[in-house]
Amino acid sequence: MTASRKMSFGRYDYAAFLTFFTYASGSVVVPVALVMLARDLGFSLESGGMTAGGALHLGRTVAMVGTMLLSGFAAGHWGMRQSLGVAVLLMGLGMLLCAFAPIYGVLLLALLLAGCGEGVIEGLVTPFVQDLHQGDEPGRYINFSHAFWSVGVLVTVLVSGALLTLGVSWRLLVGCVSFLGFLSGALLLGRSRSGPRYPDATERTHWSHIWGFAAKLAREPRFWLYYAAMFLAGGGEFCLTFWSASHIQLRYGTQAWSGGVGVALFAAGMVLGRIGWGYLIRQHQLKQLLVCSAVVGTGVCLFLPTADTVGLFFGLLFLAGVATAPFWPSIQSYATDRLPGADSTVLLILLSCAGVPGCGVFTYLMGALGNRSGDLTTAFYLVPACYGILGILVAIDWLLLTPRPNNSGRAVKPTSHNLA
Repeated sequence: MTASRKMSFGRYDYAAFLTFFTYASGSVVVPVALVMLARDLGFSLESGGMTAGGALHLGRTVAMVGTMLLSGFAAGHWGMRQSLGVAVLLMGLGMLLCAFAPIYGVLLLALLLAGCGEGVIEGLVTPFVQDLHQGDEPGRYINFSHAFWSVGVLVTVLVSGALLTLGVSWRLLVGCVSFLGFLSGALLLGRSRSGPRYPDATERTHWSHIWGFAAKLAREPRFWLYYAAMFLAGGGEFCLTFWSASHIQLRYGTQAWSGGVGVALFAAGMVLGRIGWGYLIRQHQLKQLLVCSAVVGTGVCLFLPTADTVGLFFGLLFLAGVATAPFWPSIQSYATDRLPGADSTVLLILLSCAGVPGCGVFTYLMGALGNRSGDLTTAFYLVPACYGILGILVAIDWLLLTPRPNNSGRAVKPTSHNLA
């Protein structure tokens, strides 16, 4: 495999890294603390509260999708960097309110508010990195920056799991995540004096143009193939992220620390995969990476429900993390290459509008299946099902479909109208 050029980072890269870190922390601090949180707020998981637990993320997902659909219009009107910065602050405010929630209903409403900010983050942070490194193999930078989602998961589950075991309140942990949100928002809204500078547009894009870009994509059959792949990628990844900690505590009779270690191992596998592929993979190799990862991920995750010891479950989670790592960022980057003439910003936003609902829907399904069977063991078969179908979809696109050429016979490169 050919070595890639040295990567160059600046203020806005670090702001994107911290944004991914904080976004991930806010997403997993609740699942890690879910057993204790549920007892505190009166919906114990052991007494039929798994559906209520899954509904927390499903509700958050609904809010995310709503604002994600509007994120392109916000970027076109106010600028991408400015919209992203305000969204991170909104996420921080929602998490702060979560820390003070006295009952389940208030917690759900606070998560909905955080989800409104997270929807804009999910819609804009990837095209933000794409535009920051346009023309310099952006797929590498996208994979590398997405690794900080996994770093956020890794650090949060280890630290929060340890602190919860020592008796620290889950409310304090959620409050710390809120502080990180305010810090990353300030970094994004400030001006950069060194490193890659974000290309803020001098003119704003009218909403009708953005709608036109989206409508054009919706008429492209291949777009829906990538949309389905993203839906499955989000579902498989977040099923493991959200439910693994609770499953470890409930099935193996361990404390919150062990649940955090399990999710941390999954995250560590993702960190290794995303940083490694960010350095090594070339743009034209993304399709092979996706298919091979899907095959490996399906095989590994088929053994998760049958793991009879917590140590074996830990090892499988780590391998699942390595296999899962490239799905979300690489599908997005791959799609920008395979959809000729598409506006990359709108495309990436719409693909995120598939991945996030996948997270919510499959997380809820796992909780519902867990309630019916009495534990989450059988529900874990949803994960290899997601990965297997994902691999089939990418293989179909790779082997049976080719990019549509322009009049000169050459494939058209994706365009970005820079909704900055």
